[in-house]
Amino acid sequence: MIKSIILIFLCLFFTTGCSYKNSSQKFISSYKELDNLPYPSASLEHTLLETNNQLKNFYKEWRGVRYKWGGSTKRGIDCSAFVQKAYRNSFNLKLPRTTKYQHKVGKYINKNSLRLGDLVFFKTGWDSRHVGIYLDNGRFMHASTSKGVIISSLNNRYYKKHYWKAKRVLF
Repeated sequence: MIKSIILIFLCLFFTTGCSYKNSSQKFISSYKELDNLPYPSASLEHTLLETNNQLKNFYKEWRGVRYKWGGSTKRGIDCSAFVQKAYRNSFNLKLPRTTKYQHKVGKYINKNSLRLGDLVFFKTGWDSRHVGIYLDNGRFMHASTSKGVIISSLNNRYYKKHYWKAKRVLF
């Protein structure tokens, strides 16, 4: 009986990525839906500066919050909820709740073309995924399973090995 429960739990964990929650809210499902961005007439330079400030403020508010699988509050948050909240609070954009669906949003970009606000994805297991938000100079913010909400480097041996892809959702 206990082995069956553990097996079910492991199956759920490895098939849902960072989170098991599924949201019924409407969210961005394609890159074409992003025509009404928060800064439609602003120059890219101004937009990036504003984006930097918004993400910096969001990070300051959440820095150090512990990781909790399926969590979405300051008592504990997982990576996909952290990204979802960052986009909603900083840019008033709704993203899907899980990495399973977040990686389908936006436009694929090469690692060497990463820009502030891009989503970076990692394959961390057979069917598990991790997501963060790219900042600059190879750094990204995310909810780490071991350290909570932190800023890490893509050049870190672990993240370099598990890097999967990047998507652009903003501008």
